[in-house]
Amino acid sequence: MAKAEWKPGNMLYPLPVVMVSVADEEGHDNIITVAWAGTVCTNPPMVSISVRPERYSYQMLLDTREFVINLTTEKLAFATDYCGVKSGREVDKFKELHLTREKASHVGVPMIGEAPVSIECRVREIQEYGSHSVFTADVLAVHVDTAYMDEKGKFDLALANPIVYSHGEYYGLGKKLGTFGYSIKKKRKKKQPKKKG
Repeated sequence: MAKAEWKPGNMLYPLPVVMVSVADEEGHDNIITVAWAGTVCTNPPMVSISVRPERYSYQMLLDTREFVINLTTEKLAFATDYCGVKSGREVDKFKELHLTREKASHVGVPMIGEAPVSIECRVREIQEYGSHSVFTADVLAVHVDTAYMDEKGKFDLALANPIVYSHGEYYGLGKKLGTFGYSIKKKRKKKQPKKKG
């Protein structure tokens, strides 16, 4: 298969697309859609988001150094796009999109009630790089919707129909192809039925 060489750019796709809720020191809140979000480390649990300085939410992040990452679903696809293209300077996104503000446990930023997972974060470090600044944060708490627990009591995000972002487009996630480590997992031998006699 032939590959064409392009100029350097961000082609790391697909990406998780999340709605990040923020608030200023007076309690005015906003939702910003972020596709550049990721895991930093497991212990301690840390995440990062990248935000352009000209975004309305940027100053809120600087002021309070708190945010909530809310995972998105097919049902939230319209709201996810809207929060990425409409400025909080012009509209109350919670009100406009009929989203539920839920009180967080550790930060003064509301969670989005309709999100299957909400992750409370406090900024540890801010790095300014060209077009974006990276907000590296500690995870303070994770809230999960119990509607997405499977019959064994395990949280199953697939039940929520999560979405991803790829080069300007949103996609629903397809079927599960395997679990971590399945490529090296030994296959169990089927037990042969015992012969009667």
